[in-house]
Amino acid sequence: MSGHDHHHGSDLGTRRLAWAVAINLLLTAAQVVGGVLSGSLSLVADALHNFSDAAGLLLALVARRISKRPADEQRTFGYGRAEVVGGLINLTSIMVIAGYLLIEAVTRTFDRPEVDGWMVVIVAGIAFVVDAATALLTYSMSKGSVNIKAAFLHNIADALASVAVIITGTLIILFDWYWTDIVATIGISVYIVWVSWSPMQRCIRILMQSTPEHLSINLIAESLSLIEGVDAVAHLHIWPIDERTTSLEVSVGVAENATIQDIERIRRDAIDLLTKRYGIHHVTFEARLLVEVADRGLIQDHIP
Repeated sequence: MSGHDHHHGSDLGTRRLAWAVAINLLLTAAQVVGGVLSGSLSLVADALHNFSDAAGLLLALVARRISKRPADEQRTFGYGRAEVVGGLINLTSIMVIAGYLLIEAVTRTFDRPEVDGWMVVIVAGIAFVVDAATALLTYSMSKGSVNIKAAFLHNIADALASVAVIITGTLIILFDWYWTDIVATIGISVYIVWVSWSPMQRCIRILMQSTPEHLSINLIAESLSLIEGVDAVAHLHIWPIDERTTSLEVSVGVAENATIQDIERIRRDAIDLLTKRYGIHHVTFEARLLVEVADRGLIQDHIP
């Protein structure tokens, strides 16, 4: 019974994500058309932001599908990094377009374009309603997924951006303050770059196999060296396989007279330490006997 409920919950989550993607794509198209017809660049900028949300939700939807695929001979670590690669491509394109909008906004300061304030207010009002609806669709799912939670928070931020565009349209209607459209465009574009920068760095760190930010390689090496029987720690490497899985490989030196039982105890203690204290479950462990060469005063490694 529990397995059936879990499957039903997974299907429900997938359907909610699919609806959220479809709604955001329709909203993006409506905002682009409205922005072009009204002459509002801030509306186009907000459309870009909503498109980034749709792309992010689509990646989350695809990731749910891909995550079910088991590792195979070609992808022995599985398919988790497909989400990272897609995210990097998406974020890069979003930032390039945001840069274009910034340049266009600066250029427009010399043109004094006419903007249809009423259309801006109407389309931005629709955007606000859609953003709120999307946030409701993803709210319950966000409690159990960091990725979905980020999308949920993004939609909340979008709703606030839509409010800014509504205010812009209102100021144009009441006071003919067309310059507010340019200011709103710059603000939304800068905001897009700001919120995209951190996840882009995270994607790059994963693809470059960097040590996860929350882990210290020196601290882990020190912790391993304190295990009884460990005389040296070498060849320590820590890298993320995907957003959720961290891998570690290490070689430790033990006394020349260490027994197989000693080495097995050290291995168990090391894996227990790495799992419980640092949350690292994918560990490659190697023990080397340290042999002292008396006439040269050197310590050499010998693989038992």
